[in-house]
Amino acid sequence: MSTEPGQKPATKIRIIEDAEATGDTAAAYDDWRAGSGRKQVPGILKCFGARPDFLRQVIQFSNTVHFSEGHLSRRHKEMIASYVSYLNHCPY
Repeated sequence: MSTEPGQKPATKIRIIEDAEATGDTAAAYDDWRAGSGRKQVPGILKCFGARPDFLRQVIQFSNTVHFSEGHLSRRHKEMIASYVSYLNHCPY
C-alpha cells in the first residue's frame, strides 16, 4: 500500500478514533485504558470499534494469550508483533 509523505495509509476497515467513540465503543476504550495504564488506544484495537462486543472479546483474548507470561515474555511478544506489523506495512 503506497501513500504520499505525511498522508495516512488508506484502510478498508473503519477506524473509530477516540474522539469519535460513543456508547459501548467509548466504554470499551475506557476499560482498555484503565486496564493497560496507557492513554492512547492502539489502532489495532480501534479497527474493532464498530463492533464493541467483538472488541471486548479481542481485548480479553489478547490479555490472556499475548500478554500473559509463557515461553516468551510480554516484551518479546510485543517486539515480534511490532516487527510483523512493520513487515506487513500495517497502518495500525
